[in-house]
Amino acid sequence: MLCVESFLFFLVMLTLQQINNDKEKVILGLEKKHFADARQTIEKVLILDKERRDAQQKKDDASAQINKISKSIGELMAQKKLDEAQQAKAQTATIKQEIAQFEAQMETAETNLRELLYTIPNVPYDAVPEGTNAEDNVVVKLANTRGSDGKWKTVELNKRIADLSEEEKVVQGCDFAKLPHWELAKKYNLIDFDLGVKISGAGFPVYIGKGAQLQRALINYFLTKAGQAGYVEIQPPTVVNQASGFGTGQLPDKEGQMYHCPIDDLYLIPTAEVPVTNLYRDVILEESQLPIKNCAYTECFRREAGSYGKDVRGLNRLHEFSKVEIVRIDTPEHSAQSHQEMLDHVESLLKDLDLPYRILRLCGGDMSFTAALCYDFEIYSEAQQRWLEVSSTSNFDTYQANRLKCRFRNADKKISLCHTLNGSALALPRIVAGILEDNQTPEGIRMPEVLVPFLGFDIIK
Repeated sequence: MLCVESFLFFLVMLTLQQINNDKEKVILGLEKKHFADARQTIEKVLILDKERRDAQQKKDDASAQINKISKSIGELMAQKKLDEAQQAKAQTATIKQEIAQFEAQMETAETNLRELLYTIPNVPYDAVPEGTNAEDNVVVKLANTRGSDGKWKTVELNKRIADLSEEEKVVQGCDFAKLPHWELAKKYNLIDFDLGVKISGAGFPVYIGKGAQLQRALINYFLTKAGQAGYVEIQPPTVVNQASGFGTGQLPDKEGQMYHCPIDDLYLIPTAEVPVTNLYRDVILEESQLPIKNCAYTECFRREAGSYGKDVRGLNRLHEFSKVEIVRIDTPEHSAQSHQEMLDHVESLLKDLDLPYRILRLCGGDMSFTAALCYDFEIYSEAQQRWLEVSSTSNFDTYQANRLKCRFRNADKKISLCHTLNGSALALPRIVAGILEDNQTPEGIRMPEVLVPFLGFDIIK
């Protein structure tokens, strides 16, 4: 069970500090995320906090009055003024009843304030574009055309998806019709979706033979590359308690996406971000330890409530999938550089896998609840004629650290909140789909060169 009192005190004080320091900026940021009734919500937060503080002050004043009266009772007793001492005792009893009322008022205000604060998302950075949906996301880099060396050429764009030209929307140079990955999986006996339905249900595929080997090779490759980049590998649990879900912002579960085990009150993780970041809950780190760089492979579980239609076919959207995650804990001054280094790392993986890709800076209306700045990586499926998201790489500023009480001590012994960051490096299902679809030839499906040492074969025939 989450310790409400200590959690609330820390969360309220730091959240309110941000609101009080620049209320209008907070409101504008929340409006950029299209948070409903942003101004009314922030005003209500301040009203509830005033109610809490007023009740606290009344309680403190009453407690001080009791201490003063209690001291006088001893003096009256020593002076044999028994009637006056009895009156003083009666007065303290009345004041204690008032204190109980003040405590009840505090508890009510704190509960209402806590529940309201849980509903408020992170405030986005100024760099986050205005927009309401995916069409307003900005493509900052595009690799959809091969150069003379056979590699994908990258170009800086900084254009909204809605403003892309027809050439920029697709990949150039496909010379024959390609099958979608669900047909390739059946043709080459790589993935059995029907068996998954038999065992568990839709969204739980069974990987077979070279399909399973491809999964394992990608996991090993991603972990190896992360290790070479300085990330320390973690093997965390794939179920977490309520406090961990609150710490990284998955709880309260606003969209009903987490699998819950009610008997033990545990949750199946939607991403390794949750257990790995929670390693640093209630921890004060030394500045010399930062940035902390962790990576982890886990299975991930998401209910994907409300998902249906052609966009969820095959591996496009699953309830259980494999993913390698990278996580950083850093100082506020260095977190922007950390974010860029993470983006460079994810991009290097896609280059190594020789897949066409684009990098998006998400607009306010398409960002997650907890992110302050987020970039998505997408690869192009020539068979499906659409872009598939394979990574989200985010800076959460102090939002998660505030909930986690994840802090650091600098050389001057000052204690401050850390910044937390994470990214998929990478999620496997759509990477597998992209490899199968984009590398099919009349002879078979050729494997990316970097995977061959992990696979032991270079083509699926």
